[in-house]
Amino acid sequence: MYKCAIILAAGEGKRMKSSIPKVLHKVCGKEMVNIVIDVVEESRVENIDVVIGREAEKVKDATFKKNVAYSFQQKQLGTGHAVMCAKDFLRGKKGSVAIFTGDAPLITSETIAKLFDFHENGRYKATIVTSIVDNPEGYGRIIRQKDGQVCKIVEHKDCNEEELKVNEINSGMYCFDIESLMSSIDRLNNNNAQGEYYLTDVIEILKSHEGKVGGFSIPFEETMGVNSRIQLSQAEKVMRSRINRKHMENGVTLIDPDNTYIGLDVQIENDTIIYPGNVLQGNTIIKRECILYPNSRIDNSVINENVTIQSSVILDSKIGCNTTVGPYAYIRPQTTIGKSARIGDFVEVKKSTIGDNTKVSHLTYIGDAEIGSGCNFGCGTVVVNYDGKVKNKTIIGDNSFIGCNTNLVSPVTVKSNTYIAAGSTITKEVPEGALAIARARQKNIEGWVEKKGLKK
Repeated sequence: MYKCAIILAAGEGKRMKSSIPKVLHKVCGKEMVNIVIDVVEESRVENIDVVIGREAEKVKDATFKKNVAYSFQQKQLGTGHAVMCAKDFLRGKKGSVAIFTGDAPLITSETIAKLFDFHENGRYKATIVTSIVDNPEGYGRIIRQKDGQVCKIVEHKDCNEEELKVNEINSGMYCFDIESLMSSIDRLNNNNAQGEYYLTDVIEILKSHEGKVGGFSIPFEETMGVNSRIQLSQAEKVMRSRINRKHMENGVTLIDPDNTYIGLDVQIENDTIIYPGNVLQGNTIIKRECILYPNSRIDNSVINENVTIQSSVILDSKIGCNTTVGPYAYIRPQTTIGKSARIGDFVEVKKSTIGDNTKVSHLTYIGDAEIGSGCNFGCGTVVVNYDGKVKNKTIIGDNSFIGCNTNLVSPVTVKSNTYIAAGSTITKEVPEGALAIARARQKNIEGWVEKKGLKK
């Protein structure tokens, strides 16, 4: 049977006290609305419509890579009104439509698939997603008939003494027969104190026309909405726990999962060990048997097999297998480090390629450079890649030795199998097999300190 979904993402979210739309706040590195879109897609739903309103262009910009349609809700007049705005999306369709909210990112694809199965196998006109909670204070109660069908939803303020004892609540998520929803949505009215159209009223309309309404109960955790920064942190904690558990089940060792921060799209292979304080973001891939000692940040990077990283930052880069990085290294975007290389403490590399078995052990800056294999950089080397107007390139061949405190003034080429003496400033090409010395001859002036009256 045909399946589609509507995601409500038009709300302003005043309690977030933010300049960006609520649904664009991130949980484990991804916007909440994009999390919901992804899990809906994973459940094999054929079409998705996102209802947008305030700051609509920002939401569209954040979701432009997704295969979704958009409906526009100019004024936020309730959940029923939001679905009214999606009528063009639903028109002419037959099958089932699920409705979710873009600020409830903890629903899972497995649950969504089960929701559609429950709805269709039960031949319900509507299915309400519900949860059982210990304290239902403030939530609408699900009142069921003896046969298990839903009789009605009663808001907390309208509950009688018996209804207040019910601990099954409305999550705000639904599944509808599309034709039944389309015929009912036109019957909604806003005769209430808020002057809004409520999707819950569709249930009463369907019941009044002998429509069959089911209740599909799921864990409360999956229904949690985010309306404040506090709730955002709660959702982050739940999602982080899920992510970390998945990686541990797949053979990754997390020394302290409560203090390890892994994004939703990060991939990690088995037998990698991750110490606390690491932040792994974006589309990062960590291959097998790596060791990430505490307090590194890795974003959108590929870390190949058997790499060791200590207290470093790696952004949009690739690290070859058997390489060590850090402590306190800074690998900036568009950098590729080869196999069995060494990038040591306080080394910064930017937009450069460094070959296999090359060692850059400490206190060095390399920018806009191509470095061959088997090279060795002494302490304090600087690639001087900026002349005040443009960035220039340095090329160093294989098996070159760069002495301590060398300046390589770009653009410059150092051929293979060369040596550069410590303290040199290299401005011209160094031919293969040569020793380059570019420093002033030492001159000692005897008695100078006493003559200047500086002797202590």
